[in-house]
Amino acid sequence: MVDADQTFVIVGGGLAGAKAAETLRAEGFTGRVILISDERDHPYERPPLSKGYLLGKEERDSVFVHEPAWYAQNDIELHLGQTVDRIDRAAKTVRFGDDGTLVRYDKLLLATGAEPRRLDIPGTDLAGVHHLRRLAHAERLKGVLQHLGRDNGHIVIAGAGWIGLEIAAAAREYGAEVTVIEPAPTPLHGVLGPELGNVFAELHREHGVRFHFGRRLTEIVGQDGMVLAARTDDGEEHPAHDVLAAIGAAPRVALAEAAGLELADRARGGGVAVDERLRTSDPDIYAAGDVASFPLGLFGTRLRVEHWANALNGGPAAARAMLGQDVGYDRVPYFFTDQYDLGMEYSGWAPPGSYDEVVIRGDAGKREFIAFWVKEGRVLAGMNVNVWDVTEQIQRLIRAAVPVDPEALADPHVPLDSLA
Repeated sequence: MVDADQTFVIVGGGLAGAKAAETLRAEGFTGRVILISDERDHPYERPPLSKGYLLGKEERDSVFVHEPAWYAQNDIELHLGQTVDRIDRAAKTVRFGDDGTLVRYDKLLLATGAEPRRLDIPGTDLAGVHHLRRLAHAERLKGVLQHLGRDNGHIVIAGAGWIGLEIAAAAREYGAEVTVIEPAPTPLHGVLGPELGNVFAELHREHGVRFHFGRRLTEIVGQDGMVLAARTDDGEEHPAHDVLAAIGAAPRVALAEAAGLELADRARGGGVAVDERLRTSDPDIYAAGDVASFPLGLFGTRLRVEHWANALNGGPAAARAMLGQDVGYDRVPYFFTDQYDLGMEYSGWAPPGSYDEVVIRGDAGKREFIAFWVKEGRVLAGMNVNVWDVTEQIQRLIRAAVPVDPEALADPHVPLDSLA
């Protein structure tokens, strides 16, 4: 039984942490709720940082999860710009890194998120080298892209994943010249495989993006602290005024690791290992969002999902579990993107090598279709491109885990609801 004398501490001020705090109050918890964030901004959502806000289509205030006054109104003790450097599991305390203040907890939620992977090459200390993870990064990058667009400047992007492609699209909309360097043979290769990765390659080429696949950056060349060019492992030198590193994100597990919590295998994305209730190897500590690696029986594996929907749903699920409710977190992974005139939603999990074929429903050439990744007739994942209001049907097909006739799957005249 949870009572009013208990203290729940949330470390991490992103979407997962903010939604967990909201859920605790919505579920009637009357004890102390302490939310600690190492950022000075109030908790915000990250998708606009590479989409609407970066493009100037959304105001800065639109990114925040709650109005600033909401935290005091709901008796959430919000500590911004504060780090936690130690968890003492025996004493059940967390320690602030700035002044050594100790805070005792009854339940603790780790929502520490992830951080951008860094390029390990010469030249990354130059002023024109960027990452995108935080609001401050987006504010800086927005100004950079506006300047490049005005002056016909050139940005080199290392990585053709979701962030790299969304920044490429934004840069082209501002009018900047864009070159993307990617070691895989297609964009998004690890997620979509070669079949659908080419759809995004052609989309960006039509908008003037230059790709160099099968290549890696080896050096960023500069003068007087400014970027001049980026060199690749084939010896080519690409002119550049700015460079963006978009080579993925690493879960922020240092705090959990130092506390002796079980971590997931790095080969499967790493992160803090949790059970279906989002509980770590310590029964009083939970983890949610980008940092959590949770078991997903539907796919017979453990996953760490870095997307918005996982933070949106995982934070509340962890909060309910902390309150002792019966929680089983088994959400089908979901994410979305908007690039130029292409809007897309993806549900499921089907990395290269896990599927037999990709079945297309609709016209891929016109970029108005649904793609299904299929193994032995079973739908593992589905991606709807400029086709809307089908996510629920796609996820039902995935959850059904039964063979589906590929001809019916490909036929737009056969309702998806009839296949599950």
